[in-house]
Amino acid sequence: MTKYFVGTAGWSYKDWENIVYPGKKSTGFHPLLFLGEFINIVEINSTFYRQPVLRMSLSWVRRVEGFPEFLFAVKLHQMFTHKKTDLSPKDFDDFKTGIEPLRAHDRLAAVLIQFPWSFANTAANIHYLVNLFKKLAEYPLALEVRHGSWADPRFFRILAEHKIGYVNIDQPVIGNSLKPSRIATNSEFAYVRLHGRNYRNWFKKDAGRDARYDYLYTRNEIGDWVEKIKELGNKSGKVFVITNNHYRGQAVANALQIKNMMTGEKMNIPETLVKEYPVLKQLRKDSKKGQLDLFNGE
Repeated sequence: MTKYFVGTAGWSYKDWENIVYPGKKSTGFHPLLFLGEFINIVEINSTFYRQPVLRMSLSWVRRVEGFPEFLFAVKLHQMFTHKKTDLSPKDFDDFKTGIEPLRAHDRLAAVLIQFPWSFANTAANIHYLVNLFKKLAEYPLALEVRHGSWADPRFFRILAEHKIGYVNIDQPVIGNSLKPSRIATNSEFAYVRLHGRNYRNWFKKDAGRDARYDYLYTRNEIGDWVEKIKELGNKSGKVFVITNNHYRGQAVANALQIKNMMTGEKMNIPETLVKEYPVLKQLRKDSKKGQLDLFNGE
């Protein structure tokens, strides 16, 4: 039976205070302990900016001891995807050592390899990717590309050959950008990342991170993706679904909506989040009643 893991990209955002996280925190509060009550996977984004450290990975494992199915996806450092020059064996060893506790404790969903939109489908780039896959072959790998030139069956066959999970993304479709998809290239897991559809700021040079990812998916938009996620579940043993529209906790709100539509399970919702996003009021009400699907009959 397919397992679905739904969660957010990151957890450390100042603008989540008093929206996702309570203003008044209990002794021993930690975001991972809090989020573990609502979602079952998070992406670690900090490793994109600095190499993972052993003690930090150990602390993440300890934080989620009470949630036996909770997983982490780890984003590969940007030196491997955005710079790609002067890479040394030590660079790879440092990354591997830093995430070893996650793998050793069966908490590693995948290593996320994310390339920028400018990374297009060329012979040189495919060669680079294959070499990268080989150097990280001991890990479950997920590849995210954003340029439309990668929508090529030959490329998907290469991913399948190396057992790489193709990341199905939702992004503003501007120019030659990849459109939403439902492609599985690894029978063990499939991967989805929802970045939002902020067309105004997505490619705007002076737009900050928050402006680019400031987007709340509508019920219909979520419903479209749930159908894709279910299809991916027919092709893979696990499906990882990550919401990256993080600004002001929108990622958490949409993750809970997706979780409700996928599983129909009862759930608690942070009171502060319901206050910020009233659309969640009905979800919470129906969950308490045991209604399987908030959107059935609408």
